[in-house]
Amino acid sequence: MPSFDAVIEPDLVELKNAVEQANKEIGTRFDFKGSSAKVDLASPTPKTRELTLWADSDFQLEQVRDVLVGRLSKRGVDVRLLDFSATPQKMSHDKLKLAVPVKSGVDAETAKKMQAALKAAKLKVQAAFQGDALRVTGAKRDVLQEAIALLRKEMTEWPLSFNNFRE
Repeated sequence: MPSFDAVIEPDLVELKNAVEQANKEIGTRFDFKGSSAKVDLASPTPKTRELTLWADSDFQLEQVRDVLVGRLSKRGVDVRLLDFSATPQKMSHDKLKLAVPVKSGVDAETAKKMQAALKAAKLKVQAAFQGDALRVTGAKRDVLQEAIALLRKEMTEWPLSFNNFRE
């Protein structure tokens, strides 16, 4: 039976390139001269990734965030993958650090919402939550394409991507 996986995952190559470009711009800008402003990309485990923004003041931290968001959008990385809700931590020598987790994988609550949307649309598909993805199977390819269109329309708060499309 035809199927596809609905997942939330960043394009890691583009994410890394955007971070490098943001650091390059921060290094050349006059308002960051002599400061310790930068962006780090770390992945403590293969499934979790985190950006760390460093700056000398709240204003500079906001400027680093703006530079990073601009570079991400130019590289085609969805900014909804980043969670900027954390508060900055004060470090030694009046420096600030902001840890920004990068969302990856579909959690159980999101999968339930996607399943409910598919059931409400009365499409002839079955959806099953498998690890970090929602596997959607159907009898025909056209029905799966309708399901993809429905999920893109209904789930606007998450940057969904669809992969593993099989016939």
